Amino acid sequence: MAEGRKHPDCLSCRYFSVTWDLRFPRSCSVFGVKSRLLPSVVVFRATGHICPSYERSPKVRSDS
Repeated sequence: MAEGRKHPDCLSCRYFSVTWDLRFPRSCSVFGVKSRLLPSVVVFRATGHICPSYERSPKVRSDS
């Protein structure tokens, strides 16, 4: 997680997916969230806690 961020980057999470619903294009399979915002932002706003289920996807290439 980058410094100063209040939530992990959902785009690199194994539980993140993109939906066909134009109103709610982002989804988290752990929390069942569908939203315009990143699911980790929705979780943070609802609970006040950083998403506890973030797990880096094996499909994401490393930066090095």
